[in-house]
Amino acid sequence: MTNLASKRITVTGGAGFLGSFVVKKLKKTGCREIFVPRIEDYDLTRMDAIKKLFNDARPQVVIHLAAVVGGIGANRENPGRFFYENLIMGVQLMEAARLKGVEKFTAVGTICAYPKFTPVPFKEDDLWNGYPEETNAPYGLAKKMLLVQSQAYRAQYGFNAIFLLPVNLYGPGDNFKPESSHVIPALIKNCFDAVEKGDKEMTVWGTGRATREFLYAEDCAGAVALATEKYDKPEPVNIGAGFEISIKDLVELIAGLTGFKGRINWDASKPDGQPRRRLDTARALNEFGFKAGTGFKAGLKKTIEWYKGNRGKIS
Repeated sequence: MTNLASKRITVTGGAGFLGSFVVKKLKKTGCREIFVPRIEDYDLTRMDAIKKLFNDARPQVVIHLAAVVGGIGANRENPGRFFYENLIMGVQLMEAARLKGVEKFTAVGTICAYPKFTPVPFKEDDLWNGYPEETNAPYGLAKKMLLVQSQAYRAQYGFNAIFLLPVNLYGPGDNFKPESSHVIPALIKNCFDAVEKGDKEMTVWGTGRATREFLYAEDCAGAVALATEKYDKPEPVNIGAGFEISIKDLVELIAGLTGFKGRINWDASKPDGQPRRRLDTARALNEFGFKAGTGFKAGLKKTIEWYKGNRGKIS
């Protein structure tokens, strides 16, 4: 058990999508000394910058959220960059934390670390039973190495590192840039654009048969804070909402909520990604009492409303 309110906490990626929710959550629970490194000041792929970060912030707790990430298209175009930058950031950051005597290190991984054909629902014990889906593998494996490192450091050095596996996130403040966005923000933007242009049809990648699980980012932030405070074991923990929806049903739902009434065309020449995704979330509930609280449709409505209000600033 870690009393976070009394600790100096560094949140890498704290200015990002999930990170901004985590910082708000920590402040709400009484944390006052939170340091958020900016990429302009600290390039976390460089050890000299990481050392400077630790000297400047003197953290007792590190929550590592920083990642170079994108949707299927971005993963296909940047496999080398996504592998190297995510791997080198995590490996060096945890090593520096160990050397500086950091008390707790929370590493946030990705559902992309799971094997391509994991039995549904995904259980943490299945994490090593196969190779990840090919387009996500470099990113997923780079993040998965944080689990290996955390367990190795715990075994040899008694270093208190934990590893969390969140599903695909969505919510206000998400990344809506076409070249790097994930499926929900991409679909919301495409629907708004199609309505604005008066388009009678819209093309979506894949067949629509793949399924996904989505977690509202604010809920995920709550899970990260809870785990950092209460969880001190080597086993990885899934963070999810415990449901799955097909991409076809997702598209129809978002189209309805955004007012797009045209035809949906499916481009089957483009990849579906992993066939199915849904997590077994029992461990998170049993170990630190996390259960997602935001209904999917309610979360989508909040996300769409945010995009509607901020569209001019981010288009």
